[in-house]
Amino acid sequence: MSSRTQITAGLDAGSSRTRCVICALEGDRIRYLSHGLATSAGWSKGRVVDQVAVAESMKAAVIDAERGAGVSSAGVTLGIGGTHIVGAQSRGTYEFGRPRELTAGDLSYAAELACDVLLEHDRMLLHVLPQDFTLDGRSGYRKPHRGVCSRLEANVHIVTASIQEHQALIAAAHLASLPVEETVFEPLAASYACLYPEDRARGVAVVDLGMQSTGLTVYDGDSIQIASSIPVSSDHFTRDISSVFKVTYEDAECLKQQYGCALLGLTADSSLIEVPSPESRGPREKRRADLNEILEARAEELFHRVLAELQRAGMERSLYEGVVLIGGGSLLPGMCDMAERVLNCQAGNGLAKGIANWPDELNSPQWTTAAGLAMYSARLKLNRTPARRASGLLGLVMR
Repeated sequence: MSSRTQITAGLDAGSSRTRCVICALEGDRIRYLSHGLATSAGWSKGRVVDQVAVAESMKAAVIDAERGAGVSSAGVTLGIGGTHIVGAQSRGTYEFGRPRELTAGDLSYAAELACDVLLEHDRMLLHVLPQDFTLDGRSGYRKPHRGVCSRLEANVHIVTASIQEHQALIAAAHLASLPVEETVFEPLAASYACLYPEDRARGVAVVDLGMQSTGLTVYDGDSIQIASSIPVSSDHFTRDISSVFKVTYEDAECLKQQYGCALLGLTADSSLIEVPSPESRGPREKRRADLNEILEARAEELFHRVLAELQRAGMERSLYEGVVLIGGGSLLPGMCDMAERVLNCQAGNGLAKGIANWPDELNSPQWTTAAGLAMYSARLKLNRTPARRASGLLGLVMR
């Protein structure tokens, strides 16, 4: 391996599985080296409840990946998600007093003013995502270099997180002796792997269906319009089956995976399926349609919540590239069909692309976030941005 090669590592610490992807950054080209997988522990309802157990899962996944790559990672880019992630719009105004030509420093300062907001005592700024600029009342400027105005306004989307949840995740990584380069909202990182710039420019949504949380990012004009969490996840689908069919959580998960579909009419709904019972009881049977009705209702609720977020931002008719589903929950048959029915746009699964030598076995929406985190790590190394807040601002101003 060349001495100029840099190692990038993305770590997706999910509630069910912990995934690590290690790549080599060679110039501006990123190449797959190896991956690691471990069963997650120490999570409850999307929160870290046992830092030692989470650390062990992280360590096992990274060691597995390092063993395959034959190299050690100097640090990891760590994904973060959960219902504590909140996105909001903000605007900063920079008055010059007289018309003059804009500089890159002016754009950065206006964006800094936009993110100078009063946060609650238990909240922290996770990302600052610039959208566009307004020059003397003329809006929609993405990169107004050398523009002339006397009043500059920066429109940004800020993403905040719970300090407690963020620190718990970082502490678990440190317990695993893993330096953390950056923490990134998971669907934001995944978009680097599954979307091309032209996709983002034409309008697209990424829905990350995880075990304990669902993340949403929406792009238009290559800038983020929405970054938020939705309190419906794969766990809700399984719990619904467990409650209605009176089976254990594990049996409900098996029924969901073997026979489930998020939309009636796509499977043999009139057929009967065997429902697990305690040893003291005889076998039971249910109509497959009964199972799928449960899943359909929850899937419809999920995408109606996504639709509400789109309507709030005025994006419900602007997803010309549709919606991209990632995460383990997207593997449930019928999820793309339900997304199309509710959101009235095309839907498909998001797979990692843009990484050389990416193996076929990882062509699954379950690996998209880990791949995106490795690509985000590469972007950090290429831009050499020293601070969290600067990464978003300079990414807009200097690109």
